[in-house]
Amino acid sequence: MAQVEATTERIIAANPDDVFDALADYSGTRAKLLPEHFSEYEVREGGDGEGTLVHWRLQATSKRVRDCLLEVTEPNSGELSNGELVEKDRNSSMVTTWRVTPAEEGKARVVVTSTWQGATGIGGFFERTFAPKGLARIYDLVLDRLATEMENKAQ
Repeated sequence: MAQVEATTERIIAANPDDVFDALADYSGTRAKLLPEHFSEYEVREGGDGEGTLVHWRLQATSKRVRDCLLEVTEPNSGELSNGELVEKDRNSSMVTTWRVTPAEEGKARVVVTSTWQGATGIGGFFERTFAPKGLARIYDLVLDRLATEMENKAQ
């Protein structure tokens, strides 16, 4: 099995700490950021960053739906201005990492990367070819909503 990776990023006109706090707010802000590809969203434990357990169903295509149960950790929680949330799916090999770092003055760079062990054979070829682009498009929508949310808070 080959590892598959999807990455997308965005510069957001907001303080990096505020952006990180919004992403880590699974009980409030995070649910508002999710497009129609996500359903059955439920915080099962915690709700704010480290220690959160959150469930959702991710419909990547009309035929491909993943049931996700994600454990959230913050491996860099002691580092200033370098926030990182890691979501490990208990139901698959998928790991999604959200990194928030300072960009230019008053802006944050958000990079989201998902990795998982892909299928083998011809199915694996198509997964490696098409899945990263599809997942990146979904996370682009999340980052669009995050940018809008942060801009609305700034007003």
